[in-house]
Amino acid sequence: MQSNAEQLLGAWRLARWTIAYSDGRAPTMPFGESVTGLLIYSNDGHMSGNIAHVGRLPMSCESARMAPTDEKIRAFDTFFSYAGTYQVAGDEVIHHVTMALFPNLVGTVQRRKMRFSEEGLELSAEDLLPGSTVKRIHRLQWCR
Repeated sequence: MQSNAEQLLGAWRLARWTIAYSDGRAPTMPFGESVTGLLIYSNDGHMSGNIAHVGRLPMSCESARMAPTDEKIRAFDTFFSYAGTYQVAGDEVIHHVTMALFPNLVGTVQRRKMRFSEEGLELSAEDLLPGSTVKRIHRLQWCR
């Protein structure tokens, strides 16, 4: 039987991302039902995760730096990414973020519960809805 660390190694494709709420409101899907993602765990302890809304619109020019502000905002709002190192502790994978699209994540530690099944890998985490006491439960289903 492989350890959690051994099962985690390699590349994973995102199948679904849902968020449940402690106040009973309906679950949401931050990037909708059409989501794509790639999560990579290397055997030397590095990781990279990228998530995007399927069907992102192209920008109106060849250089992202020269694109209109509204197009940059749309691109930022439909993409999520961070990378760094990781370690496995029991049923958790712990990400030490060294670079991220959202700069505030750099230097943080992101803990994810792992659950392996026939469908693949489920990573989950809890946080508070910004500005409230409502708990959010993120569940990301990954497959090979």
